[in-house]
Amino acid sequence: MGAKGSKERLSKQDIEFLKVNTRYDESTINEWYKGFMADCPDGKLTPTSFMQIYSKCFPTGNANEFCDHVFRTFDSDKNGFIDFKEFLLAIDVTSSGSPEEKLNWAFSMYDVDGNGWIDLPEMTKIVKSIYNMMGPHQKMALDTYESPEARAEGIFRRMDINSDGRVTRQEFVRCCLDDQKLIELLTPHSTF
Repeated sequence: MGAKGSKERLSKQDIEFLKVNTRYDESTINEWYKGFMADCPDGKLTPTSFMQIYSKCFPTGNANEFCDHVFRTFDSDKNGFIDFKEFLLAIDVTSSGSPEEKLNWAFSMYDVDGNGWIDLPEMTKIVKSIYNMMGPHQKMALDTYESPEARAEGIFRRMDINSDGRVTRQEFVRCCLDDQKLIELLTPHSTF
C-alpha cells in the first residue's frame, strides 16, 4: 500500500495549490486535512462514507438520492471517490463562495448528465431528492403542498428564459440571483 508516512502530511505542492484555489491559509488546510484523514485513512471518501456523514444533517428525511448528486459534484475527476483536494475545494465554494460561485456549483449538481444545460427531467430528479431528504416536517415549512414534479416544472419554466426547453448555466445563475426564495429551495442550507 505504499509508504504510510506520505499520507500523514500534505505535499508542499498540494498546500500551495489549495492556498491559491481556496480562501484557507496553510494551518487551516492542515487542520481540515487531519480531520479528513481521521475519517478517511486511505485518503478516499467513498460514496457510502459520504452518505453516512451527510445523512446526519437530515435525520428525519432520506438523503441518499441527494447525496448521490452532491457526491457526483464533489468528485470532479469522476473516479468514484473524493480525495482531499476535491473535498476542500467543494467545501470552500459551498461555505465561503460568493453567491455566483455557489450557484455555479449548484448548476453542476443539477446538470446530472454534464451536457452543459438542465432539462426538466434533471430538474425534477433533484427537486424530488430534496423533498425526500427534507422529511415530512420540513416539507410543510416550504408553505406549499405542491408535488415535487409541479414545483420542478414551475421553477424550470421560470428559469428557461428563452423557452427552448433547456436551462443554461447563465439562465440558472441569473434567475437564482434575482429570487431569494428560489435559492433557498434549490440549495438546502446544509449544502451551503
